Amino acid sequence: MDFNLAPETEDIRRRIRAFVETRVITLEAKPESFDEHENIDLDLLDELRGEVKALGLWAPQMPAERGGLGLSIAAMAVCYEEMGRSIFGPAAFNSAAPDDGNMILLNKVASEAQKEKWLQPIIDGKSRSAFAMTEPAPGAGSDPSAMLTHAERRGDTWVINGRKWFITGAGTARQNILIARTSDDARKGLTAFLVDRDQPGWNIARRIPIMGPEEHGGHCEIEIENLEVPDENRLMEIGDGLKVTQIRLGTARLTHCMRWLGMAKRALEIAAGYVAERDSFGSKLQDHEGVQWLLGEAAMDIEVGRLLTMKAAVKLDSGDFARKEVSMAKVQVADTLHKAIDTAIQLCGAKGYSKDTPLEWMYRYARQARLVDGASEIHKMVLARTFLAEGIDFWGWP
Repeated sequence: MDFNLAPETEDIRRRIRAFVETRVITLEAKPESFDEHENIDLDLLDELRGEVKALGLWAPQMPAERGGLGLSIAAMAVCYEEMGRSIFGPAAFNSAAPDDGNMILLNKVASEAQKEKWLQPIIDGKSRSAFAMTEPAPGAGSDPSAMLTHAERRGDTWVINGRKWFITGAGTARQNILIARTSDDARKGLTAFLVDRDQPGWNIARRIPIMGPEEHGGHCEIEIENLEVPDENRLMEIGDGLKVTQIRLGTARLTHCMRWLGMAKRALEIAAGYVAERDSFGSKLQDHEGVQWLLGEAAMDIEVGRLLTMKAAVKLDSGDFARKEVSMAKVQVADTLHKAIDTAIQLCGAKGYSKDTPLEWMYRYARQARLVDGASEIHKMVLARTFLAEGIDFWGWP
């Protein structure tokens, strides 16, 4: 097992780190850097994105011929971790959810004509996207087989009716990927469609208020009423909707982990800076054994998360779905993100609880990690079933 980075990957990583440290992190302390939803102001984001493009660091997950860097998933893991050190970082490099996962999916499965119309504008930063699968109860959530949104074919057109909610980014998304039921087949009953936000029948009912800061475009509830989609805007084959979902979420779950690891590291960086300067009972906080235990344990958990994430990334690069590896990384890193930030707040005391650092922002954001792209309990069920099927070979080497 060789954990050495290729020279070109290390060069990109260092350049991303330098930009995040010198240009992006400094913006977090300025109230004018934020929009009304506690994300980076869009005019400021456009400015940063222009600088990133000029540096040749834009869209690392996309092929070079489409304007990206063409990185492997393993190389992405290294670079996304650096971006994630700032709460504004991933968006500046066009590597934030949900566009990141949608671009990776479309690049893998869309036709060339679909890529030009639906993918390229997202790569170029000219439009945003959303993935519309989740529905209000009793509809689809972690279980896509409960899908209620229905598509009926009428000649060369599909007529779709239903309701989606908590669709990230939908408030500003032009390119939308919609999953709907097209038959009652247990495995082949869902189909994916490409929808423009201005099509009649696609209606944003509300932007759902949430606990933490929001991605651009929020988390929306969508009413779909007699939405007509031409068959040319069907993604993959009829009945491939579950496959589309699996292809997207496999990598998207892992890129979440990559970004979260960067945020977890940043939380400990903030805490380390504070305990190195703060005096308590005649010595620096960092010299107290209890403080060292907290920092050491959180640092170790981050390293475990990094190793699990990299193993899953390498397996995805090999063409494997890496389901158990992705699930292990998702559970571990989601827990680690919360633990690292909670530890940092505890060590920084009142300052950590205040808005003088980004820790309280990060703390509210982190609670979603155990829910998005499959609740932690679902991933543990996947792991248990895999173990019961594989036995001792669950821990085998490739």
